[in-house]
Amino acid sequence: MYRYKRIAVKIGSNVLARKDGTLDVTRMSALVDQVAELHKKGIEIVLISSGAVASGRSELNVSKKLDALSARQLYSAVGQAKLINRYYELFREHRLVCGQVLTTKENFGSRTHYLNQKHCMEVMLDNKVIPIVNENDTISVTELMFTDNDELSGLIAAMMGMDALIILSNINGIYNGDPSNPASSVIAEINGSQEDLSDFIQTEKSSFGRGGMLTKCTIARKVAEEGISVIIANGKKDNILCDLLKKESNTICTHFIPSAKPVSSVKKWIAHSEGFAKGEIHINEGAEKALLSPKATSVLLVGVTRIQGEFEKDDIVKLFNEEGKQLGVGCAAYDSREAVKLIGVKDIKPLIHYDYLYLD
Repeated sequence: MYRYKRIAVKIGSNVLARKDGTLDVTRMSALVDQVAELHKKGIEIVLISSGAVASGRSELNVSKKLDALSARQLYSAVGQAKLINRYYELFREHRLVCGQVLTTKENFGSRTHYLNQKHCMEVMLDNKVIPIVNENDTISVTELMFTDNDELSGLIAAMMGMDALIILSNINGIYNGDPSNPASSVIAEINGSQEDLSDFIQTEKSSFGRGGMLTKCTIARKVAEEGISVIIANGKKDNILCDLLKKESNTICTHFIPSAKPVSSVKKWIAHSEGFAKGEIHINEGAEKALLSPKATSVLLVGVTRIQGEFEKDDIVKLFNEEGKQLGVGCAAYDSREAVKLIGVKDIKPLIHYDYLYLD
């Protein structure tokens, strides 16, 4: 009956918040009803829910002017408690249990922390508990923040090996023009070979969150390239989740077609760890050609021209060609001091093994 068995669902701030910033409890309740129905049909679901900051803002009347970071920490501290409590009560009406998972971008930079988070959510799913994930805005500082919860949802979908990521916004999908223009229509399918969509996508941020449609499109493409279906749809439509999951669904949405080429869980982690890169590896033309060939190839020190930055063994590093174009990211098998000494040396262990390399 349903086409996916394990899904991540990202619910945006504009879905859960009214125009005045208060929680739209009616919409929230309707979404919980749908999640409960799917859960009881055996579908495993992880929710990535925005709304904490908007929820906290509606509870407080702050007289003192706060800077953006202080305001975000204050509103999220109050709003997250309100949000998770509401989810808990709504799921309890269905005799289901939900659990809170708060994370930061830093937790995805270490393979150990990454696997700890994955294990936590796997245990929850195994015990029929619905994980509700959000960024821990109370301790996140600007440079450590996710771009928005779209980025977080992409990380969660990849980490948990989801069949699909469903991003619920307040519009029907990616339009081929201005959504307010009656002549514009929703692009039903997008694949990796499709032309640049940046001219179509509106760049405005959402009213209550940090994201926008451009971010959604970027994240969706990256996740689809890793073999996971991505759907952007209107979370304010009745029964949207159940309709999207039907095998013969005709719901208006944008579906990013997943790549048929499988990507390992380690490569998925590396693909999303670019923001934690500690150094740069520059390679010559011959090494670039070898990497881009159909044959699986590692980054050998004989093809390295220079190394920039300081990094330790197992740190994430970026890979560049002679023209300075980024080719991908990988996990270094040497620290930077040792690697510099071995530049140009043949017949030794690769600097980045193919299994720990993700090419853009």
